[in-house]
Amino acid sequence: DLSGRHLVVSAGGTREAIDPVRFIGNRSTGKMGVAVVAAALDRGASVTLVAANLEVPIPAGTTVVRVESTADLRDALVGLVRDGFDALVMAAAVADFRPVRHADHKLERGASLTLELEPTTDVLAEVARTVGTPRPILVGFAAETGSLERAADKLRRKGVDLLVANDVAEPGSGFGTDTNR
Repeated sequence: DLSGRHLVVSAGGTREAIDPVRFIGNRSTGKMGVAVVAAALDRGASVTLVAANLEVPIPAGTTVVRVESTADLRDALVGLVRDGFDALVMAAAVADFRPVRHADHKLERGASLTLELEPTTDVLAEVARTVGTPRPILVGFAAETGSLERAADKLRRKGVDLLVANDVAEPGSGFGTDTNR
């Protein structure tokens, strides 16, 4: 039923460099996004996977765009918006912060290290503001802990059609699990 449709799916966690060896990241495995890719392929869609750090195999027949950081993810999606697609499923766990400065050499171990962080771009909100017409379906994900109260505000603020909110602190839910709530 998705034959002739082009879906873009993001998956995995972005990494923000501290130095060439270390990064700030998150616990995403890419499992949710890759499951969405497999389901879309099974239903006949053409799928482009924008893959950040993945710990799961990518289904055969998937067009893959590899990214590392939030900025890379943004740049890849801006290019795909220009080409057009029918739906974007933004399952990637995008870093909310990055170091203000990163070293171009490996930092030596010392007594301590202080990192100054700045917010990253809200990639999904930017895509929602820039897509043309006809407007593709935009789906976001929100990993929360303890409550899903912020989900409705995120849905409005990001300008998406659907927001899937998970309390990743609940047993059987969250990163790398076979089930979710």
